[in-house]
This record gives sequence, structure tokens and C-alpha cells, in this order.
Amino acid sequence: MEPQANPTTLPLPAVTLNGVRLDAITQNRCVEAVFDALDHARGGWVITPNLDHLRRAHVDPDYASLLAEGDLVVADGMPLIWASRVQGTPLPERVAGSSLIDPLCAAAAQRGRSVFMLGGEPGAAEEASRILCERYNGLLVAGTYCPPFGFESDEKQMELLREAVKDAQPDLVYVALGSPKQERLIRRIKDDLPQAWWLGIGISLSFVSGHVKRAPRWVQKVGLEWCHRLLQEPRRLARRYLIDGIPFAARLLMGAAWQRLTGRARERRDSGPGRIAVF
Repeated sequence: MEPQANPTTLPLPAVTLNGVRLDAITQNRCVEAVFDALDHARGGWVITPNLDHLRRAHVDPDYASLLAEGDLVVADGMPLIWASRVQGTPLPERVAGSSLIDPLCAAAAQRGRSVFMLGGEPGAAEEASRILCERYNGLLVAGTYCPPFGFESDEKQMELLREAVKDAQPDLVYVALGSPKQERLIRRIKDDLPQAWWLGIGISLSFVSGHVKRAPRWVQKVGLEWCHRLLQEPRRLARRYLIDGIPFAARLLMGAAWQRLTGRARERRDSGPGRIAVF
């Protein structure tokens, strides 16, 4: 497919929370931006920071710089939406990686684009592929690959992974390895397919396959999805949500209130040029 003429780039509205820049766009606009870019033979990277990502970026400068590399960076987590409102720079809605899978697949099926599923629990990618192909007639799954534990430290395994993705030549790559592993892997290999779009989706292949049940939609909307996850995996998630997450959420909201009181958030939003669109 020959690249089309490069359109005029437009600024995307953006706000900053705790030092992390976020595109203030809806889920639908995010999907449109991805496919507009693909139509012009431009690849990119969608990052969906949640509260834990912001906390990690606060203490890890390398991870903070990694988040800044995303072509589209959208808020996955109601605490981020609440903080943006408290700050006076409201984000329009939560845009979760788990929620992007379906509309991206629907658009891919309509436009003849292909998807590759990387990672997940053994068998989850294959089952998710089958379900999504049944759900979206015409969806092309270019391939799946589940690397073994510790692959990122094994050059031979990394080469096998790279070859699997490059040979498939997908338009979209879903990387289901959990954070920060998935973001670090995408940074490492995305230039192998510069015209593809990459998205880290965490446990989402298990949601699609039914191996793990996602919270009901109303629970997601009121910001209690983390409670649902905690009840399912208390040992793995207790520290993340209870010890690290709740205190950081409180600090984030207080910081947002201070930014609003001092007028700093408004000044930063008004003075900055915004993120440049990728299409």
C-alpha cells in the first residue's frame, strides 16, 4: 500500500497530571486517530496510563520518559479523570486499553487491517482471536505469540519473538504482558514495524477469552473496577491497590486541588501547544 500524501497535522488537546502528559480525547477519537495514521502509512504507540503508572513514573525517571514516548497517551483509570476535574483541566472520559480492543478490532475488520496478539496466558491469545473473529466478521488475525517466562533476558527468545511479529506484518499489535514489561518491550521492538500501531493491554486477552471476568460496566464507570480485580486476585494485587494505590490517589487529588487553587494547571494548559496529532 502506497503512503498517501501527508495531511496537515493538528494539535491534540492535552493536560498534565503529576508530570505525565495525557491526550484529552475520547475513546472514539483515539480509534479514529489510529486508523487515520494507518491510512497514511504511519505507525505509532498508544499508552494507557492508570494510577499505578503515574505512581511508577513519579519514582522512576526512566519510566516517566517511556510514557512521554507514546504517540497517543490516554487516561485509563477513574482516579485520573477525577484528578483532572479537580485540577480544572477535565479529561473527557476514561480510555482503557481493555476497552480499546473491541472498537479497534471492529474498525480493523471494516478496513481490512490485521491484528497480532502478543503475550497473555498460554492459550489466551488463541481463544481471544477466535472470539474476536466471531464477533467481528472479516477481522484478520495475523498471528499470536506467547513467549516463555524470562524471554526478555534471552537473546535467542527475543529474536524468535521479533521474527514472529515481523513475519506476520500486522497493522495492530496488542501486547499483553502487564506493566511495565509490556511498555519496555514495545519501546525495544516497535521500530521493527514502524508502520504498525502498538498497544499494551495487560490482562485483557484473558478478559476476552473469559479466563478472567472483567467488572460489570457500571462498576467500571463508578471507579470501582480495582475492587473487582482485588477480590479476584487478592495476593497479587493487595499491595498495588491498598498499600501503594490508595495513598498515591489521595496525594494525586490533593496535588490537583493545589494546582487549581494556585492557577498553575490552567496556565500550563493555556501556554502549552498541546500534543501534535499523529495523522
